[in-house]
Amino acid sequence: MSTRRTALNSPGAPLATADERGGRNGVRLLPSVVTVLALCAGLSSLKFALDGELGAALALVGTAAVLDALDGRLARLLDATSRIGAELDSLADAVSFGVAPALVLYVTVLHGTNGGWVVSLLFVVSVVLRLARFNTLLDDTTAPVYEKEFFTGVPSPAGGLLVLLPVALQQQWGEGWWCGTTASLIWMVVVSALVISRVPTLSLKTARVPLRYASFLLMAVGLAFAGLLLFPYLFMVVALVLYAAHIPYAMYRFRWLACNPEAWIVDTPTPRPAIRRSRSTRRLGLRPPRRRGVPAGRRPGAGRH
Repeated sequence: MSTRRTALNSPGAPLATADERGGRNGVRLLPSVVTVLALCAGLSSLKFALDGELGAALALVGTAAVLDALDGRLARLLDATSRIGAELDSLADAVSFGVAPALVLYVTVLHGTNGGWVVSLLFVVSVVLRLARFNTLLDDTTAPVYEKEFFTGVPSPAGGLLVLLPVALQQQWGEGWWCGTTASLIWMVVVSALVISRVPTLSLKTARVPLRYASFLLMAVGLAFAGLLLFPYLFMVVALVLYAAHIPYAMYRFRWLACNPEAWIVDTPTPRPAIRRSRSTRRLGLRPPRRRGVPAGRRPGAGRH
């Protein structure tokens, strides 16, 4: 049996059959399926919170965050990006990381307080506004290239998890000031401000791990998974505190790159010469540019996302 090496429907190739077209359409729907699963997971967290199963509620919001991180990567990997997929993703994020976390916190910690309901509404509005701003910045081509490393403000999945920190603290250490009404109200206002702010936060989409550190990364992932299974609430608390603590570093790195845009890797096909890195570059984990001079056509414009 001969093997057909030509692409389907390419010039000179046989037309794709109905089964082949259906298979491709099914694959293209996979990212949207993951998005819908994320939506269902986030919204189901409210049901478990109402039933008093707070562990399951927190786990479902975390699951929604993981699925939200996967759907975009699947869409790019399968070349299945579409406008309807982007809109569906934004709507799912608004529910999973805006409405659901706010209501979970309200029914568990802030129930019966007028201020709690007002702040819950504030958080939901902040998440929706942040998503709307993110969508408007997708087509911005004037932003400097180094801004690809950053989000503008805290992303909605991280915000949805951060706002549930009082619930995780309550499950880990019981009742206390850390999950009291006043502390929860203040924390919710702070997270709402971070979500809607223009504070830069690091994006894992552009994170790169050198090959020589791959084994250590895999070990860390294994340890993190073990910690998540054995001490889920403590793991969540530590992870959220570490994420909040990284924001000052992200702000420092953003300012440093704004003053040293040439430190960003210029995506050119020419090989990169051996350039000695400065102390600041090594400290920030940056690679030197591929060429000594940044081509005029590649120079980042004046201040996205």
